[in-house]
Amino acid sequence: MTYTPETVPFPSLEDIRAARERLGNRVITTPVRRIFDDALSAEVGATTGVWLKEELFQHTGSFKPRGALTVMAELTPEARERGVTGVSAGNHAISLAYSARQLGTTAKVVMPRTANPYRIQLFRDLGGIAELVDTIHIAFERVEEIIADEGRTQVHPFEGPLTALGTATVGLEFMEQMAEVNTALDAIIVASGGGGLTGGIACAVKQWRPTTKVYVVEPEGADSLYRSFQAGSPQTIEAVRTIADSLGSPRSEPYSYALNKRFIDDIVLVSDDQIRDGMRTLFRSAKLVVEPAGAAAMAALRFPLREQLAGQQVGVVVCGGNTDIATYAKHLQP
Repeated sequence: MTYTPETVPFPSLEDIRAARERLGNRVITTPVRRIFDDALSAEVGATTGVWLKEELFQHTGSFKPRGALTVMAELTPEARERGVTGVSAGNHAISLAYSARQLGTTAKVVMPRTANPYRIQLFRDLGGIAELVDTIHIAFERVEEIIADEGRTQVHPFEGPLTALGTATVGLEFMEQMAEVNTALDAIIVASGGGGLTGGIACAVKQWRPTTKVYVVEPEGADSLYRSFQAGSPQTIEAVRTIADSLGSPRSEPYSYALNKRFIDDIVLVSDDQIRDGMRTLFRSAKLVVEPAGAAAMAALRFPLREQLAGQQVGVVVCGGNTDIATYAKHLQP
């Protein structure tokens, strides 16, 4: 289907609020917290207010169940009986297993052998059926075979209106929680691994408060949405080269591209070293243990957006925390 920024369908605030109600207690209304810390103030500016939306405390350790549950809840009883499938290196797989358990079905996910063993085990612990293959290309081929042989429904990790409807609940919650403390955010920073989270959040935020800027951040080694904005159409990158593997989408997709193009204000890039600094900052200042993807938004505030957002009230979405101890400790070393 062809989408344009001008004509792309998007959910209203009423739609998003209704979607959040349907999700119920299957997802958590994650905390929002302002960070007061001298070291952080020295890094981002003494008058900059930093507010964290802590999605790492969501069920499964990332925001992903919001979209997966929203998609899977729309399956027919027959499709739900047959189960779901997909390709993932971690967080999407974990969310599919959790969502399948919640909805009384099963999830079979094809994962590359290079996926983090900790995430593979989390997926299996939730009842997921993992098939490990040598390359991501083989993974996509195997999923097509599973669909043909078993009749499972493929759930995309970020593309589509229902996924965006689910991720938009993050933006709605954030704005509602800020209203409760009588604070208006001047900007929100959120990381992109394809654009499903960023497009959904931006859609909600801009309808709530059009003057709040929404900045998207991608790793330099996984910049498919950035390249798509530069080219004016969805683009594919040659390879994913970043420690933030949860943000490693090899391509931009039409709906997510158009939704982001309509609502976000800008895209910035961060290096892996800057992401590591973001991890250290969140550990020291917020006492949070996050995966690299979860630190990308903080890295953007610390580096490319620091001067631009100095003195403003800034929301930072901490999107996930699924990492093992050894990998986390390795990244924190100077």
